[in-house]
Amino acid sequence: MTKRKLLFTILFLLIISSEVFLQNLRIDQIDPPNWWVGMKWNKVQLMVYGDNLNNIEAKFTGNALKVLKIHEVENSTYTFIDIEVPPDLTPGEYDLTLSKNGESETVAFEFSKREQRESGHQGFGRDDAIYLLMPDRFVNGDRSNDFIEGFIDSMQHIPTQQRKGGDLQGLINKLDYIKDLGFTTIWSTPVIENNTFRSYHGYATTNHYKIDPRLGTNELYKKFVEEAHMRGLKVILDHVANHVSNDHPWLGNLPTDDWLNGTIDDHIDANHNKMLYTDPHAHPSTVEEVYKGWFVKYMPDLNQKNSFVANHIIQNTLWWMEYAGIDGIREDTYPYAEPHFMAKWAEAIFEEYPNSNIVGEVWTGEPAFLAAYQGNPKIPAYVDTKLPSLTDFGLRDAFVEFLQGKSLYRIFSTIAKDHLYSDPNMLVTFVDNHDVGRGMFYADTNMARMKMVYHMLMTLRGIPQVFYGSEIGMIENDDHGTLRKKFPGGGWEDDTRDAFTAEGRTDYENEIFDYLKQLLHLRKDNKVIRQGKLTHFPIHDNVYVYFKSLGDEKVINIINDNDEAKEVDLGPYADIIGDTTKMENLKTGEEVGTKRITVLAKSASAFKLF
Repeated sequence: MTKRKLLFTILFLLIISSEVFLQNLRIDQIDPPNWWVGMKWNKVQLMVYGDNLNNIEAKFTGNALKVLKIHEVENSTYTFIDIEVPPDLTPGEYDLTLSKNGESETVAFEFSKREQRESGHQGFGRDDAIYLLMPDRFVNGDRSNDFIEGFIDSMQHIPTQQRKGGDLQGLINKLDYIKDLGFTTIWSTPVIENNTFRSYHGYATTNHYKIDPRLGTNELYKKFVEEAHMRGLKVILDHVANHVSNDHPWLGNLPTDDWLNGTIDDHIDANHNKMLYTDPHAHPSTVEEVYKGWFVKYMPDLNQKNSFVANHIIQNTLWWMEYAGIDGIREDTYPYAEPHFMAKWAEAIFEEYPNSNIVGEVWTGEPAFLAAYQGNPKIPAYVDTKLPSLTDFGLRDAFVEFLQGKSLYRIFSTIAKDHLYSDPNMLVTFVDNHDVGRGMFYADTNMARMKMVYHMLMTLRGIPQVFYGSEIGMIENDDHGTLRKKFPGGGWEDDTRDAFTAEGRTDYENEIFDYLKQLLHLRKDNKVIRQGKLTHFPIHDNVYVYFKSLGDEKVINIINDNDEAKEVDLGPYADIIGDTTKMENLKTGEEVGTKRITVLAKSASAFKLF
């Protein structure tokens, strides 16, 4: 053989072997990473990542598990396999084999036994009070995970936008603090992986099945939930169905062409007119813009009309609920995801966990618009969302107006619109959260007004929520990076004091802390405050009077917004008070009569009739 022929032969063999190599079947990852025996959602869609995954066959070892369908997509680095998990399947690992053209790849897939938990999936409701925290800014319980190789935030040089180092161990360390304060439920902003810029807030996902390693591990998150349950505390999972980060691996290799609503370079900007869902005059194209629009370029908008995307979101939510024993969901940016899908998503959760609860974030202060988002709506709605709870921005806006010096009237008038809701008692009420300025900022440190608002928050209707740090009167404005301040004493290198203790708090901080703690425990100790029927009266002479009644129990609340003490004639409320001649001031223990009562200037009082 001549040298030329030899060279030609070698080149030919190299080309052939290269082509064969490129055709090798490969499995890199499967979502979800496991499933459970006995779930009602027993038809599971496996999302397989790898290479050369087109025109494959798939089967599990033995005959117990059935492959229902293999979905072909144009991108051969993905395939979607529908399987059915029989209710009597023996828990354990089962080999899944994919084969093609004589070659095969096998991976073990686990079907776990469901845990028998004494607590978990409990939901949350009007008996609860929610403590909202942002893990990165709350407590640094483990400094060893402050920096993780491969996880670098490009905004780390900006003091208000950088990660501070708080983590899940920090949350575990302060569970007793949260319980002793009087809260029953913890809502943490998202803790799954956000390997992207401005990563501390958690709302730009890069891996749906992994806790961000700078916060901890999947196992540590599960431990956090278990430790909370051991203390009688519930846990709410902050979930995002609407979008992911532009650094999510999908963005470099989309599973399908319609995985997103548009592309990074060609998409609709967010239409924030959420009232279009209830507007009888709205053009369909403008309604579509609400759920197809992108918040910002770095948060690509998922297309929930794509069935593979839809299944991924539902299964991921169920996976975290089952894996960690979560009690309920807070759904971020609720109106911006496709509404019919979101209703299906909620149905799947309640089918699996009927005692759970979901609160949808709907950022509008107009009750007439907000009410249409609650499940079983009383007013015309685009779709029945199935949501039991909503974030009550209407009452929040009214509280803020009052904190800024306006009258009590908007609070009264907002409550008077409760006829619009299917269940106003299930609204999550608040003064501030991680997206809006602190209550004390709007009050301009007016302690008296802040106390009156906290009293109304805890004694009107709904499920009250307080943002971490507001219990010590943090005063930060509505700049996101600023208001999400580190909690003093959270294990930071620059700590000079520990505001988790009375000794470490200032007199100002102890005053608001002690007041809020008293209110939380009054609420916890008096079922009538949590569950009683609300009866209120129009504002008269800057005084707001309302009752909570449950069976024979009654509590009268009096909010005096005057600069002087006020003698209040209780005669107009005689039909509610009845024959009772005595009341107890729930804050002071003082016994008073039921004819006339003097209340202090700029104060809120609660009296229990007996």
